[in-house]
Amino acid sequence: MTQPALRELSPTGRRRLVTRGLLRALASTVGLVALYFVLPLDRLSTLPVGLPLGLALLLLLAVSAWQVIEITHTRYPGIRALEAFAVVAPLFLLLFAASYVILAEGDPTSFSQGVLTRTDGLYFTVTTFATVGFGDIAPVSQVARRLVTGQMVLDLLVIGLGIKVVAGAIQVGRHKHATGPELIG
Repeated sequence: MTQPALRELSPTGRRRLVTRGLLRALASTVGLVALYFVLPLDRLSTLPVGLPLGLALLLLLAVSAWQVIEITHTRYPGIRALEAFAVVAPLFLLLFAASYVILAEGDPTSFSQGVLTRTDGLYFTVTTFATVGFGDIAPVSQVARRLVTGQMVLDLLVIGLGIKVVAGAIQVGRHKHATGPELIG
C-alpha cells in the first residue's frame, strides 16, 4: 500500500506526520548532544587532533550522503529534509566542539581560556558558526587557529552547498513521487 501525498492527507493526518517528523528531529538532536557530553573525549587528547577530526568528518560526509539519498527516496521529502538537518547540523557542530575540547586538553595553551569544558567547546563552536565571535575564547596556538579556520571555511560550505544539495534532493524526491507541492521545503 502506497502512502498518500501530503496534500491528500487530512489536516489531522498532516499535523500528525509533521509532528512525528519534528519529534524525530528533536530526539536526534538531543541524542547527539547527550552523546557529546558523555563520550570519553579525554582518551583522545594524546592523538593529533587532525586524526579524530578527519575520521569524524568522513563519518559526517557518509551520514550526509545517506541523508540526501533518504530525502530523494521518501514520499515526504520536505519532512525528511527537516529530520536530516536535525542530524547533520548538530553532528557537524559537535564534531568541531569535541575537537576543540580534545585540542585544549592536550595543549592548554591552544586557547585563551586554557582547558575548555565541553560547554566551552560547544559555545565556541556555535559562536564561530554564527560568526558572532564574542572574543572571550580565542584560538592562540597555530594548530588551534588552523582548526578554527578550517571550521569557518567548512561553515560556509555547509551553509551554501548543504542548502543547495538538500533543496535539490527535495526536488528529486518530489519529482519521483509526482505529488505536487510539499508542505515543508
